[in-house]
Amino acid sequence: MDILLLDALVPEATAWLETRHSVEYRPELADDLVALRQAAYKTLGIVFPRHSVVTRDFLDFLPKLKVMGRLHVGSDNTDLEACKERDIKVIHASSANVRSNAEYLLASLLLLYRRGVVSALVGRKHPSSQMGRELHGSTVGILGLAPTAHTLAGMLGGLGVRLIGYDPAVHHTAPIWERLRIQPVSLPELMSRSDAVSVQMLYATRFKGFVGDKLLAACKKNQLWVGISRSELFIENALAAALGDGRIEACILDGADASFQGEGSPLKGLKNLFITPRLGSHTREARLRSSWYVAHRLHEAIATHPTGFDQLLSAPMHLELPGAVSPSQWAEPEFNSR
Repeated sequence: MDILLLDALVPEATAWLETRHSVEYRPELADDLVALRQAAYKTLGIVFPRHSVVTRDFLDFLPKLKVMGRLHVGSDNTDLEACKERDIKVIHASSANVRSNAEYLLASLLLLYRRGVVSALVGRKHPSSQMGRELHGSTVGILGLAPTAHTLAGMLGGLGVRLIGYDPAVHHTAPIWERLRIQPVSLPELMSRSDAVSVQMLYATRFKGFVGDKLLAACKKNQLWVGISRSELFIENALAAALGDGRIEACILDGADASFQGEGSPLKGLKNLFITPRLGSHTREARLRSSWYVAHRLHEAIATHPTGFDQLLSAPMHLELPGAVSPSQWAEPEFNSR
């Protein structure tokens, strides 16, 4: 086969690839390394699921591989240096989930501001007696200028929210702050002024434990937190203390590691901490965008004899969808805070 799909593209994108290459969808191979090596020995392109780990040793069994892709952002499970040495192109739909993640953060903020709605929906006869709050006129701290923050800033600005922000890799004089209408502030000021904080920092090892006792000491009382960043960004004991003493009133985080709230964690059992299983990117539109992007790039990478510019662009790159990405979002982001 030319292309092996271990993760499912939308049917339309798979059909488009099948008119150009031999394609097989074998998701069961993702959990059987020996069978995968045998099946993919002569394969030119593979789409891996999020959990699959691609090591140097594994690549030694795939001498024909030209390209590997993922429908999700992140390269932690891929030995990029080994791929570079073997001239294997690594692709992922880096911007396909930007809008869906931004909407997830907005929805999470609205839920925390109006938790009585959730109480009523789950059938409680006496919903939370706590008075709800309005986003309009409140101050939201934007912690991290990852691409999702760009879209979220526009959404919140349209609701009349005051935006302040901090990113350790972006100078306060950078034009991006003014363009997004976010007031750059120091980290202690962001903590002390924000009614709510949205965390979408791109993770790097140097930021492990970034959200710790020192940062959380400056929290405005009864602050609300939402986030899509990796859980390694947080020090569990510090977050648990802030959730316990009222500095953070409630927190919703997406995609935290299983151990983050597992046995032995100080966060286990806290009723004001809510963890969702990577729902930020889980929308039909995001899946459609990521599928078409990966399909198109796979075709580009393995097409031995290009059939012309029109053929390469025959995949519907500009989808007419509610909230469809702009042309610039299909490319690698112009701005990367790391």
